[in-house]
Amino acid sequence: MNNKTRVVIADDQNISRGFFEMYVRAAVGYELVAGLRTAGEAVEFLDENEADLLILDVMMQEGIDGITAAQMIKERHPKVKIILTTSASETSWEEKARKIGVESFWYKEYDEHGIQEIMDRTMNGERVYPGDQPKVPFGKITRADLTDRELEVLRELTGSLTNEEIAEKLNISVNTVKRHLQNIMEKTGFVSRLELAMNAKSLGLVVSDLDRTGRDD
Repeated sequence: MNNKTRVVIADDQNISRGFFEMYVRAAVGYELVAGLRTAGEAVEFLDENEADLLILDVMMQEGIDGITAAQMIKERHPKVKIILTTSASETSWEEKARKIGVESFWYKEYDEHGIQEIMDRTMNGERVYPGDQPKVPFGKITRADLTDRELEVLRELTGSLTNEEIAEKLNISVNTVKRHLQNIMEKTGFVSRLELAMNAKSLGLVVSDLDRTGRDD
């Protein structure tokens, strides 16, 4: 009788997917049953096949994103445990993951714990989420030095919204948006909205809903 944990991996980056596949194959007590390139393929595979654990990347270049797929899978197959992973440092995804019942969340670049430990703890019944924000360098500071509201404004800025559109979406005044952007520039040393947005986006510091899902949630 095969008592190994059956693992599915879905990641559109070949190197990252290969890394996960290598670790699963080498791990005692685990069996790789599928390595997939999109989140949609993970949903379809689990509709037709049994598995115990899904390692799923949040950002996908094609089709639905990992958070959307995780919600679909939790609704259809609640016994499948999920580890959401990302190379970005977008912390708002942790709250979304918790709300839909995802067991664990792992930052590929910033988590001090290895994926093997996260797999073991998840399968042992733990819900494993990072305790601290990733300390990603951003100009003269780190991501952790920005307030939650500053991160919200910056997130919408990376989605190419105007000050007026940011104000409407966050239910604050345009002057408040301008003040937050000025504060961020003073903290980081960046000199323009464009420089802020380009650097935040290239670092994966924050990711707008539009960039994650292809639609403005």
